[in-house]
Amino acid sequence: MNQVNIFKKTEQYVTRLFRDADTTQLLFHNLEHTEYVVDKAKEIAAHYQLNEKDMQVIFMSAWFHDTGYLFVAADVHEKKSAELMRTFASELGVDESIIDEIAGCIMSTARAVEPQGLLQQIMCDADSYNFGTDDFKRTNKLVFGEWKGLNPITTKDSFNKGAITMLEHHHYYTSYCIDLLTAHKHENMKKLQKKLEEKAKSGTVEYHKDDHDSSNGKFQKKEKEKLRQAVISEKDGTTKGMQTMLRLTSSNHIKLSDMADSKANILISVNAIIISVILSVLLRKLQTDPYLTIPTLIFLTCTVMTIVIAILATRPKINLGTFNEEDVKNKHTNLLFFGNFHRMPLKEYEEAMKIMMKDADYLYSSMVKDIYHLGTVLGKKYKLIRLAYTIFMVGIVISVIAFGLAALLYTPAESTSVPTNMSGSPF
Repeated sequence: MNQVNIFKKTEQYVTRLFRDADTTQLLFHNLEHTEYVVDKAKEIAAHYQLNEKDMQVIFMSAWFHDTGYLFVAADVHEKKSAELMRTFASELGVDESIIDEIAGCIMSTARAVEPQGLLQQIMCDADSYNFGTDDFKRTNKLVFGEWKGLNPITTKDSFNKGAITMLEHHHYYTSYCIDLLTAHKHENMKKLQKKLEEKAKSGTVEYHKDDHDSSNGKFQKKEKEKLRQAVISEKDGTTKGMQTMLRLTSSNHIKLSDMADSKANILISVNAIIISVILSVLLRKLQTDPYLTIPTLIFLTCTVMTIVIAILATRPKINLGTFNEEDVKNKHTNLLFFGNFHRMPLKEYEEAMKIMMKDADYLYSSMVKDIYHLGTVLGKKYKLIRLAYTIFMVGIVISVIAFGLAALLYTPAESTSVPTNMSGSPF
């Protein structure tokens, strides 16, 4: 069976398992979560450009990793998930070595297991992807609701304390998720910690007795300090996640700009060739066939308009290229864009750059402004290029119709001389 059919049958089988089972108690570990993990596993795997066999391992392990929740207790669900996968995969004729790899990925999602190899690391990071996103607040509530159904005596504050401890010990394994999600995960930890500290100050924290500090009901001093240190993030915002995001966004904008320039160059080249043909061939024919004048003028006008608009789309705009000391102090100039400094002395530019590099807010603000201005330029470029393509398309259609009508409506004048075209055709 080919891989596409395996993927399709896997998705259908797991989806049917969840829909046929009673999942009213599974507020979090349900089909929605499984589909989310599958999507994130694909995202991470795409970054590492895995081969077909490894993609199959990731795909099937992501779909099956929580199916055990439908049949057994939470603490042994990984083993049951692997058993369900083995039965299903064997029936499809999947190679035994691949089945073992899939089972390994499923078992690696257990808390006490350290993932071995890239595939298991991808699976673990996909399963905990939400820890480092804005969605964590929502999913944490769902997990609490699910846990509350199994342990009615659990309080929200006690659960959040456990969530903080879990996040403290959790870490991402792939470089992709480390750069993208770690900073945000720390922010989520910090928000939970702040929430608990505020309740502790007001005396409204409710813990299960096993979690309560007998002295004053707050976290023990060492644990509290440890958690606080774990969630401290750099105030200047210079995190790898932010750097990756800004770098990728800027790179994508530049690529789109190159694509726009290429499209404009295509239009200019094609229409330049058309104009040269019209001027060298068709204009001579107008002396003997004047009825082609109007279609030719329409064709020529559309090509010229297309070229002009395409040139406007690629024509660069240069700023004054200067700034003053007040602009730097007030952070009003973007030193990363050449148009703002190309006429400045090197020494003044170096001094201004040193000031900006010491100020993280100014630095990142400049990078954001640079991306924004790239985007606005792109918007103008693509708007003009779209207009140029529209004129070119409409002009071609109208010109062809005009030439066709001219040929159909043309009636050769009677002449006593011998016609040069015995068929009577206007061409």
